[in-house]
Amino acid sequence: ACMIRFRPIMMTTMAALAGIFPVAIGYGEGGETRVPLGMAVVGGLVVSQFLTLYLTPVIYIYMDMMVKWVARVSGHTARAEIKAAAAVATQVAAQAAAPAAGSASASA
Repeated sequence: ACMIRFRPIMMTTMAALAGIFPVAIGYGEGGETRVPLGMAVVGGLVVSQFLTLYLTPVIYIYMDMMVKWVARVSGHTARAEIKAAAAVATQVAAQAAAPAAGSASASA
């Protein structure tokens, strides 16, 4: 998924950097007053790129490793618990829908 999202993320960031570059270098009349704004935007783009492309996937990898470790230590399988919860939710939804369908046909 990262490779699918990498190109659009990089294209958007590069377009924003190209647009803010004249402001960041103080180009134009009175441009020196807008340099701090340009530098702040460039810094924000760099930080957001780092968080989006590097830190977030690492956090998800560590969370996945932790879930697997907890499942292994506790002897539970997360997938079996999720399937059981989904089955219960399906039964509850079916029971909730059954009286509503019965009352609708009775009133008609």
